[in-house]
Amino acid sequence: MKIRSITCFIDPLYPLDEQKINAAGEFLQLARPAFTEAGYDVQSARLATVPFPHLLHEHKSGELATLAQQLEAVAATHGYAYVSLGPALPEQLDTYAAIPDALAATQNTFFSGHMTTPDHKVSLPAIRQCAQVIQRASRLSLDGFTNLRFAALANVPAGSPFFPAAYHRGGHPAFAIATEAADLAVTAFSQADSLEQARANLVCALEAHAQTMTSIAHLVERQSGVEFGGIDFSLAPFPSEELSLGTALERLGVPVLGGHGSLAAAAILADTMDQVNFKRAGFSGLMLPVLEDATLARRVAEGSLGVMELLLYSAVCGTGLDTIPLPGDTSADELSTVLLDLASMSLRLGKPLTARLMPIPGKKAGDPAEFDFAFFANSRVLPLHALPLERFLAGEESFGLRKRSSV
Repeated sequence: MKIRSITCFIDPLYPLDEQKINAAGEFLQLARPAFTEAGYDVQSARLATVPFPHLLHEHKSGELATLAQQLEAVAATHGYAYVSLGPALPEQLDTYAAIPDALAATQNTFFSGHMTTPDHKVSLPAIRQCAQVIQRASRLSLDGFTNLRFAALANVPAGSPFFPAAYHRGGHPAFAIATEAADLAVTAFSQADSLEQARANLVCALEAHAQTMTSIAHLVERQSGVEFGGIDFSLAPFPSEELSLGTALERLGVPVLGGHGSLAAAAILADTMDQVNFKRAGFSGLMLPVLEDATLARRVAEGSLGVMELLLYSAVCGTGLDTIPLPGDTSADELSTVLLDLASMSLRLGKPLTARLMPIPGKKAGDPAEFDFAFFANSRVLPLHALPLERFLAGEESFGLRKRSSV
């Protein structure tokens, strides 16, 4: 198991407050060695801010690219490899349109956009804005890679350490830990003689690491004064078979992920993680990012796993639709249909979900999806069976969906 990131959450103000940035740097000088000396490989340090519209409230959103460039540069001097400037907001629809230019002006800055409102409604205009950002961002590079740095958010609160969903609630600085821990599930399930033992193995492994990391985090909290927000144990994978959540699910007994039984395996794994005792941050669920997971990428390439299956599994676990390669000519109207399904599921089930969709210019369904990126596996472009929305769902309304009652 590795630590994918130590994510520090701050309100840097704008113009940027040098003292706040320096304090975040001082925190990292304490935090990173503390976890490294305990035997954890810390892959990256990341800095997340309050939603950028809150930073630019007295400025035009056209300054977003300048803000992003400045924060990216100063954060790097303090050891932060990546920056998240948080989500655009449905109550300020003009803020979405500024994101593609800011993505083009930076290399390591991430953004997101809310599709749901603070009063728990699905915003049809915000969904369309997110779809337009995805489409515009897909054209910023020949391989469509820029959309790695944008996600559409549904019902996602502040404090998740995983990018692009990370943003700060405001107030006192905080930090959280994101893990790369799919190997714990693969090992736990491979070394068991029964389903009960497999689940017990995973709970034991997760709690052991959680206790160690929590002890270190509380020490760092006392030394730095930066509040510990928790651990996101979403078992993030790496593109090799032994670090794959797809592999872990198949070790439970699913012959080929994508077929019947896959949803049950996903539900079992997610429920097992719910039994683990630790301070939770972010999703802390089953993460199924297609291009970051060797087995998922292979099953997509073979045709057994598609967008609808992945969306279905999000109902019992998961973070939504993540790193999904799509045809380059997918329209914003077609993207909106998928985003609407995901946002509606999120509110109805009362859970956070995200969509990181990646249309690839010049590619069509079935074409190879290959990136020169160590965290991606090769796969194929998925078809998207979608037609543009009509009538009321193509309107400008926001609508509420109450969380389903168990009664």
